[in-house]
Amino acid sequence: MKLDPNQIHFIPYKGSEEFACNFNFYAYKGKWLIMDCGMGIASKHYPMVDLLLPDPTFIEKRKDQLVGLVVTHAHEDHIGAVPYLWPRLKCPVYCSPFTAEILRRKIKEFPACKKMKITEITAGSDLDLDPFKLSFLDITHSVLENLSTAIKTDKGTILHTGDWNLDPNPPLGKATDGEKFKEMCKDGVLAYVGDSTNAQKVGFTPSEEEVSKGLIEIFKQQKQRIAITTFSSNVGRLYSIAKAAEAVGRKVVVVGRSMNNMIGAAKKCGYLNDVPAFLPPEAFKKIPRDKIVLITTGSQGEARAALSRIAQGEFRGVKLDAGDTVVFSSWKIPGNEKEINAIQNKFVAAGIHVVTNGNCGDHLVHTSGHPCQDELRSMLSWSKPHIAIPVHGERIMLDAHGALAQECGVPHVIVPQNGSVICLDRNNPRVIDTIETKFLGVEPRRVIELASTALSARRKLQYTGVAFISMVIDKKNKLIDDPQIDMVGLEDHGTPAEELMFNELYGEIETTLLDTNNNDLDAIEEEVRIVIRRLLTHRYGFKPNVVIHVYRG
Repeated sequence: MKLDPNQIHFIPYKGSEEFACNFNFYAYKGKWLIMDCGMGIASKHYPMVDLLLPDPTFIEKRKDQLVGLVVTHAHEDHIGAVPYLWPRLKCPVYCSPFTAEILRRKIKEFPACKKMKITEITAGSDLDLDPFKLSFLDITHSVLENLSTAIKTDKGTILHTGDWNLDPNPPLGKATDGEKFKEMCKDGVLAYVGDSTNAQKVGFTPSEEEVSKGLIEIFKQQKQRIAITTFSSNVGRLYSIAKAAEAVGRKVVVVGRSMNNMIGAAKKCGYLNDVPAFLPPEAFKKIPRDKIVLITTGSQGEARAALSRIAQGEFRGVKLDAGDTVVFSSWKIPGNEKEINAIQNKFVAAGIHVVTNGNCGDHLVHTSGHPCQDELRSMLSWSKPHIAIPVHGERIMLDAHGALAQECGVPHVIVPQNGSVICLDRNNPRVIDTIETKFLGVEPRRVIELASTALSARRKLQYTGVAFISMVIDKKNKLIDDPQIDMVGLEDHGTPAEELMFNELYGEIETTLLDTNNNDLDAIEEEVRIVIRRLLTHRYGFKPNVVIHVYRG
């Protein structure tokens, strides 16, 4: 792919058709800039794969022209892939002090990242990454020190909003200053690249202040233990929980590695110092049932997170009983509904109350970190873009954002797909190409291409089972001894059904060897494999894997 170096190009490589793996590129004058480098959670469709990463091959081939990576905030879908991919990119990394602290903690477990250069940036600061000149603005979101970026060039300015909302009363950090955005964009911007998550929702996103009030009221109603789960990175929510617990005379215990890590990073950066101390899991048994609030990880139903283990009674030293309450101070990220529902059902079956935004009356226990339609209208009016490009969300959300931008009078709206190559030509903005986008998968001890044949075979085994058959034949292709047969996922071991199947397989093998005219072992293996697979498919109604090994005696 060849790009006109005299035109700015934008490529949303990942994150514009899903809530994961945000990875965006800007190209101009032969140079490349990356905005965010996030990961996602793998589905059960990929056995033994925990995380998803964007495949960096495209930008890796251009790393000599790469001026840097800007991480807009510390959410995993924007920062999580950095430790995995940076060794392939080896570029400078720029982020806010809090985001930098989170990143430094992450890379301690990645020896290949020891030489990573992290430069801290703050709202109001400028960064010259020729030909890009970057200016940063505070903007509220459900994480500390979230930044929007104005990317200035001699062709015009691009406003890359990152994730955001317009909460007028955030519990921590500064509220968004609309006047600063207006000043930054006073002459209009060439392009606006913006968050689409809540583009289908009317009005404004409720303030975190409303959640703080709601938590106090919910806590007042409870007579026994309270457990509450939320996103680990939402330090503002942790602050609201701590204040609500203090207001009703309860102490706060925290379980979950990521939650404790986030609290440690926040304290190091000067946050959470005006709330009572968070206590370790060991304190759980020592605190009366009506005097405790337990904060736990696992709001998205993650199998190995603390909440899931508590629901199954497997978290050592922490147990909830009938009459206790679990508050889900979070939303269900699309794709996680089944796992979250399963955990909630386990609690309900045990007589434990489950509280969500949907069943707590007029009180709020969660609010989004993303802008609804009236907030989007405000941002569009401040930035006055010539081109609007909705990103971050599923296609239906991107389309809603695009329609809203058109309603607001934006001259050009381009709704991209992952991999769209968008030329930001003021006179003729357009998609000029599409590059193939891929995922990598993180297994317990390696990173693997999601399209690998090994993973495909593993997934197939997960659903269809396998038959292993080994045999030794003489020069006339007759069996020297009974074949060795093992089946996995097809019949219960040691049962009459298994014995019957073994006899059928033995008969088919003998007949096939008797009829074959081949002397080549590979050809014999393939003949036997086809016959056995046909038999198993007829028996079970699906196609198991069949592995045949034939040896000469």
